[in-house]
Amino acid sequence: MKLKVTTNDIDFGANILDIDVPKQLRNKVKSGLDYVDCALGGEGFTPSAVTFFTGEPGSGKTTMMLSLANALTRQGATAVFNTAEESLYQVKLVVERLRLKGGFKVGQETHVPTLLKKCDALRKKNPGKPFFLIVDSLQCMDDGKYNDGHINSRSAERALAMITDYCKEHYCNAVVIGQVSKSGQASGSNKLKHMVDAMMHLSVETKDKDLEGCRVLQTTKNRFGGCGHTFFLALNNRGFKEVARVSAA
Repeated sequence: MKLKVTTNDIDFGANILDIDVPKQLRNKVKSGLDYVDCALGGEGFTPSAVTFFTGEPGSGKTTMMLSLANALTRQGATAVFNTAEESLYQVKLVVERLRLKGGFKVGQETHVPTLLKKCDALRKKNPGKPFFLIVDSLQCMDDGKYNDGHINSRSAERALAMITDYCKEHYCNAVVIGQVSKSGQASGSNKLKHMVDAMMHLSVETKDKDLEGCRVLQTTKNRFGGCGHTFFLALNNRGFKEVARVSAA
């Protein structure tokens, strides 16, 4: 699927040296979670970037994303955790267990056009702040093509394209959770991988006896920085704690 993001004010054949990059794209945002910032190259999130986050069942995807929303809020950003899989009561129970006190925003909207309108309203209430949308999960989102809410294999592509266009237009960020297949690969079309700026994956270590049971966070794609670092994280009822890391060669 071709994205609709364009820079209409730049003529075809323009000299690359004459292009002025908007200042909003130069100010990276640190999340407040060191292992996330380092996984993205060390400087955190680039404004307008869309990150696809996958993980094995039970690896702690939701826990990590709630922790991220909390940390971003403490850093001064506006962070919204939008759940399409669990009720907000379930989310609140997890937040209480993890003792997350940042007070991030939450939503339970499955219709992408409506979700983005609500994000617009929230951004306008918090002008000047970095804006982050965390979506759990992509495969549960309705892109609005069918009035009856029908979702098919192409819905995820259309939904992701809409979210990506929104982020590029407004210099905000999205972290989109993607479901995985039984083999551990991201569910859906391979096009999803090409539509995003970064990809992160969370798994459970089973081979190394010293690190067995640890969660393994890896960045497999990053258009705005380095990737290839591996982080081993212990997970308990208070969240994640870094145990070890392996830097890319």
